[in-house]
Amino acid sequence: MKKRHLLTAALAGAMAPAGLRAETYPSRPVRLVVGFTPGGTIDVVARIMGNHLSRGLGQPFVIENRTGANGMIAAEAVARARPDGHTIFVSNSSTITLVNSLVANPTYDPIRSFRPIASVLTVPLILSVNATDARMAGVRTLADLIAMARRQPGAIAYGSAGNGNITHLGFELLANVAGVQLLHVPFRGAAAAQTALLAGDVSVVMDTMSAVPQIRAGRMRALAVTSLSRLPDLPDVPTIAESGHPGFDVNFWVGFFAPAGTEDAIARTLEQSLTAAVADPAVREQLQSQGVPQVIAGDAFASKIAREMQILGEAARRAGIRPE
Repeated sequence: MKKRHLLTAALAGAMAPAGLRAETYPSRPVRLVVGFTPGGTIDVVARIMGNHLSRGLGQPFVIENRTGANGMIAAEAVARARPDGHTIFVSNSSTITLVNSLVANPTYDPIRSFRPIASVLTVPLILSVNATDARMAGVRTLADLIAMARRQPGAIAYGSAGNGNITHLGFELLANVAGVQLLHVPFRGAAAAQTALLAGDVSVVMDTMSAVPQIRAGRMRALAVTSLSRLPDLPDVPTIAESGHPGFDVNFWVGFFAPAGTEDAIARTLEQSLTAAVADPAVREQLQSQGVPQVIAGDAFASKIAREMQILGEAARRAGIRPE
């Protein structure tokens, strides 16, 4: 009789609605899988958010760095994980939005393999020139740069963080909407592109927030930012949209993804916890060193991903980038 009662109870638990089972989430430590090395933007954001999630949800959120292939190795690992909320992917935008444009046969589907939870940080790019470069002395605004490019088609060299990088595609989008030709010079990362700009090897870059100290020191001159809103750290620098190109919006974000099939209740718990974290003044202050704290969650996040895939995919095709 006792065994029968135990069996009945076990079956009842197994057949309980998904929402009831999810009430115990998380029931053990949660892995936050990061596809990049410790110390970079994605890793730093994962650690900041993980600390807050640990306090709020009562279980450790442990960072696991699985580097390689622009985050694709980490993405594949999470795509194959059990959809129980205990393995979460912390990703930059390119690992999701650009993979189909750059890789012929990716090992995961950026749409079908994941359930988007929320992006928590937006990182605009800063269009900048070398403030001490005599060639760019007359370039004080984006309009000045475009006018120069029209006078000298294909002569103005811009540095990017590599072929297919968001900094490459951002320039291609700008050249397209402005109707100009620019010369692309790829480097191995944003830091190398910034070094080349300061050395005078290229004329202009779209840099990350790492450019702010150089701008404040007078070594770089910011012409515009690529987001729809101005940066709090550079309130006098207009957006590209303000500068004559409405709707221009290129940035990268840091987002959280669960494996496809994750229950609604678990996704809601994570979304609410991430939203609460970004609303915490102490967390926001930490995040601001990496970009602009901003939560875009659920369906809105999924729509943003779909829109960016279309826009950046078209930019990649115009730039002659083919999946390899």
